Amino acid sequence: MEEWLTVAKIVKPQGIRGEVKVIALTDYPEDIQAFGKVYIDGNCHKVLRVRPMAGDAAIVALSGIADRNAAELLRGKEMKVAREDAPELPENTYYIVDVIGCRAVTEEGVPLGTVTDITPARTDIYEITEDGGKKFAFVAADGVILDVDVSEKIITVSAKRLGEVSVDR
Repeated sequence: MEEWLTVAKIVKPQGIRGEVKVIALTDYPEDIQAFGKVYIDGNCHKVLRVRPMAGDAAIVALSGIADRNAAELLRGKEMKVAREDAPELPENTYYIVDVIGCRAVTEEGVPLGTVTDITPARTDIYEITEDGGKKFAFVAADGVILDVDVSEKIITVSAKRLGEVSVDR
């Protein structure tokens, strides 16, 4: 399993007091506050304040980032947390980094390919790359994903529901 989890991507500075606008890669932008500290390029910063905005955006204040010039240096960077500092997830909830790389199969065991990307959204979008290199995507709507086993690196999907929601298949 990955030692570091990416929780947000910094979009740009916000204002003159060192705050940054981020796109959260968590279920809710305010979850970033729960981590307490984040790492950017290996440097530790205490999370001082998180103000959620529309969608997955938030304004974040970090220790050691006192002005717009310092915030500008963070543009385009990722906020990461050590897995050991991450809160325990509720049942049937997984970190994206743990699902990427899993083999996808139907409930009958028919191999579909490997999970190569997950786009966080209200209903996450999974990208599967088949063995031949062809890609397709599907929305993780109700009933599509039947089981996720990150220890075995396999997700099981309903073939019927997959046919209803997949794109480019």
